Parts: sequence; C-alpha cells; structure tokens
Amino acid sequence: MANPSNRGQWSGRVGFILAAAGSAIGLGNIWRFPYSAGEGGGGLFVIIYLGFVLVIGVPVMLAELAIGRKTERNPVGAFKALVPSSWWPAVGGLGVLTGFGILAFYSVIAGWTLGYLGMATSGYLSQAVDADASGSIFSTFVANPMFAIALAGAFLLLTITVVRGGISGGIERIAKILMPVLFVLLIVLAVRSISLPNGLDGISYLFTPDWSELSLSVVMGALGQALFSLSLGMGAMITYGSYMPKHENLWKAGTYVALADTTIAILAGLIIFPALFFAGAEPGSGPGLVFVVLPTIFNQMPFGYIVAVAFFALLAIAALTSTISLLEVLVSYFVDERGWTRERASWLIGTGCFLLAVPSALAFGAVPALSGGEDGWIAWDFLTLNNNIWGNYSLSIGAFLICVFAGWKWGVPKLLDALEDGDGRIYPLPARGMFGVLIKVVCPLAVLIVLIFIVVTGSYF
Repeated sequence: MANPSNRGQWSGRVGFILAAAGSAIGLGNIWRFPYSAGEGGGGLFVIIYLGFVLVIGVPVMLAELAIGRKTERNPVGAFKALVPSSWWPAVGGLGVLTGFGILAFYSVIAGWTLGYLGMATSGYLSQAVDADASGSIFSTFVANPMFAIALAGAFLLLTITVVRGGISGGIERIAKILMPVLFVLLIVLAVRSISLPNGLDGISYLFTPDWSELSLSVVMGALGQALFSLSLGMGAMITYGSYMPKHENLWKAGTYVALADTTIAILAGLIIFPALFFAGAEPGSGPGLVFVVLPTIFNQMPFGYIVAVAFFALLAIAALTSTISLLEVLVSYFVDERGWTRERASWLIGTGCFLLAVPSALAFGAVPALSGGEDGWIAWDFLTLNNNIWGNYSLSIGAFLICVFAGWKWGVPKLLDALEDGDGRIYPLPARGMFGVLIKVVCPLAVLIVLIFIVVTGSYF
C-alpha cells in the first residue's frame, strides 16, 4: 500500500481547479450539452440544468472531494479508511470499474475528434457541402475499423503519456497548458459565431425559455446532464480530492470547478446555436449535431476552414482532459492498493482499456450476427451498450450510493468538518443546515429518480 505522503499533490488551488475542471469538462459539455439543449427546447433546458447544477451537482461534488482529501486515498482506499470492515469499499470498487468501462468506449469517440481534426486540417471536410454529403463522410469514417481502432489507440497513448508523469509533473502541467487554450478557443469561436447573420437568434433560443416545452423528459435530461457532466459517481473527484493540500479552501475550489464546467457548456452553446440559426439548421438535430451538422455549417461561413480546425482542436482538448482523469482513477487504485508503480499501472491499464475499446470501435461496422438479421449480419453497437451500462446505470448507482454514504453513513457533521478543514472557517449554521438537507435528502432522491426514469422508460442520457 502506498504511503499517502508519496502519492503527490497539486501545487495549489489553481492547479487543482484547472485539472478538476478538465476532468469535468469533456465531450459532455461541448458535444452532448448543445444537442441535449436543442432537443429540450433551448432556454428552458438551460434554466433547469443550471438549477440542478447548483442544488445537486455542487453538493455531490463537494462530498466526493471531501472524502478524497480526508483520506488521501483512491476511491476504494477512501471507503476502507472511513468505514473499515464494511461493504462500502465496494462502492469505490464500482467507481474504479465504471471508470474503466467509460474510458474504453469514451476513447473511441475521443478518437473521432482526432480524426475530424485531421480531416478539417487537410481540407477534406470541405466536401461536406450538405447534410447528405456530411452524413456520408461520417458514416464512411466510423465504419473504417482499422482507422477507428488506430485513433482510439492514439488517444489512449496521449492519455497514458500524461498520467505516467504524475500529479504535478504530468496531469497538472498539461492542465495548465490545455485549459487556458481551451478557454481562449471557446471565446474566440463564440465571438465569431455570434457575429454571423442571425447569430443573435441563436442566443435568444439558448436563453429564452419556452415553458410550453416543459415535460418530464426535458427535466430528466437536464438533471442527467447536471449530474454526469461533473464527473460524479465514478470516483474521479474522490481521486482528485485526495491530492488536494489540506490548507486549501475546498468549498471555494469545488465551486470554482462547477462554475468552470458550466461556463464551458454555455460557451459551447454560444458557438453552436448562433451557427445553427445562421445556416437555418434544426437545433434539435440530436447526437449527430457536432459530427454531421456542423461541418456543413462551417463550409458556409467566412473563414470556415479556420473555424472548423479550431473547433475540432477544442473538442479534442476537452476529450483529453477527461480521459486523463478517467485513467487516473484506475492508476491511483493500483498504486495505492496494489503497490504498482505509476509507470506500470499507466501502461497496463491503458493497454487493457484499448483492448476493450476495440469492439466499441467496430460498433458502426458490419459484425457477424449472433441472431436474427435479414441477411445474416446486424449492427452490433457495442459502443452504445457500454455507454448504457457504464455511463447510465453504473454511474447513477455510484452517485446514489456516494450520496447515501456521505449524508447517512459518514454523516453530515463529519462531512462538513472535512470540508472546513482547509481554511479553518466555520460556515454559518443556516448554510450548514441547508447543505445537510441537500446531501441527505435532495441529492440522493434526485439521482434515484434519474435511475428509475432510465430503467422504466429505457431512455438514456
């Protein structure tokens, strides 16, 4: 078992915020948030989403960070330290397993961002002159098995290279480079998009709620986005919190991370919706919005080539900061609990993720049918299966159990003490009481409702 003092630490609050924000900021912010908002009626979805981030996302994130910093251990070790000789470490084990499953399929989609960055840079995306042409490019691209596998492997190789460098020397160092670049790209692209003809109509759509669109599916979609865009329920924030120096103010640091994550999502909306209204495209275009719809819009823009390259570079950076945190959850477990070196853990786990990523990379190609199929072949979408298992069910169960643990097993008084351990300040009783109600009642109930909704309706986020 690793000595906590030898595990490494963030150099300070800024390093932690940039790294943790990078963990939370990923394809969920720049890819999923815009199309979810489009399907949910724009401004209505955004208002509900922001409310859920404040009331549910932030308390759960603070609880995970407090658990990590209090114990200075990985998700499994953290529960062992707080409640030894109990079944609770299995919750941490679920988080580690969830991180492995998510990284395996997430690396495939992350690889697409590299592929599209290459196509944008080479000018190949200029052939996406309309929806049919763009759809054909995407279908051909994802159906090329060797290319999809190679891109996923390349992305995992980048991730391994960073994680093996350690906390301050690897993850924090790259976060201090990539996160400012990401913010600059977002702001530049948002300004360019808003300046397009009809761009202000996109802003109006994004921030003006249409209450006639209110429905259970919109509320659940916003709640799911708020919970899962913050990397909750899989041990990432427990792991990142375990490297947080004791003297830092955890309340502020965690709140800044949530603020950065939400700001990125809104900026992504400010890029995409004005562009959609400029081209007269449908806001509720679904998951194909980024890879199918946007390339056709870029080709209609002045300086569209530069915008396309910058946008897919932005997407690749966001994906990389998330895959780094996913791999770190796994590496921290094997370093702490199994005594592996960081080098060994990074390479072996990264290789294991790559092997599991191969079936997901083949998801859009022809795969021999296990049963049925008109011509003996079916599209066996292993990527979607993995997303449903790990990104919906497992993540929801993990988030729910962490809420129950923090609020009921460990207890709100100990949780608050751990949160206030940094700067020595004791927050007013009304604030402490409100936080206790949120973490004990509101948060677990909200996550449970999401899980029930997924099971009963078969809907996924």
